[in-house]
Amino acid sequence: MRNISVLQDIWNGFDFTYILSLLLGVIPALLCITLHELSHGYIAYLLGDNTAKEQGRLSLNPIKHIDVKGLLMMMIFHVGWAKPVPVNMFKFKNPKRDMAITALAGPVSNVLITVVFLFLFGALYTPLRVSTAGVYILQMLELTANLSLGLAIFNLIPVPPLDGSKVLLSCLSNENYYKLMHYERWGMIVMLVLVATGVLGKPLSWLINTAYSALFPIANWACGIVLKLFYI
Repeated sequence: MRNISVLQDIWNGFDFTYILSLLLGVIPALLCITLHELSHGYIAYLLGDNTAKEQGRLSLNPIKHIDVKGLLMMMIFHVGWAKPVPVNMFKFKNPKRDMAITALAGPVSNVLITVVFLFLFGALYTPLRVSTAGVYILQMLELTANLSLGLAIFNLIPVPPLDGSKVLLSCLSNENYYKLMHYERWGMIVMLVLVATGVLGKPLSWLINTAYSALFPIANWACGIVLKLFYI
């Protein structure tokens, strides 16, 4: 009986809001990086490269796409990355152009996710805000929109190996393109240092917040539609 009493005391004293806050951060982050990498792989497949499909990366299973450091960065700084989907650009008909299109697919998918989740946030705001569970759902919807936009903007920075670099490099000559591709692994180290030291963090946060504010009227529009249809 004493052991049961001790367990009950532990259970009653446990802060479940901490677990809930972790879930509120992890689930949106996993959704954003999974769809980001899936978009890369699927567009590459449509353009003639089946590498991602052969390696099982055309999947909605987030475990296949997780990079632990990138996931933690998303949860802490709201910018991060996943395990890159393998792409063999030499299977494309036009390697540089198709590589740029494949690279853009990830950020574009994240912007679309932001639009969809802002619409859902606005549409569900009125009916869900009256309950505790509903408020948590709204928080998760808004966080998903914000994280997804942050992932899009971060990946558009033209520093290897981020997606923006592949778009920028496609404008170079073939010789310089393949030469610079060899320095991809050093680019992420540079990015980590810049974000961690705040050199990039503050301007990046400003850019994300500005873009988010520009898109937030989508939520207001959706909320207005629901109010007119069901509450007025």
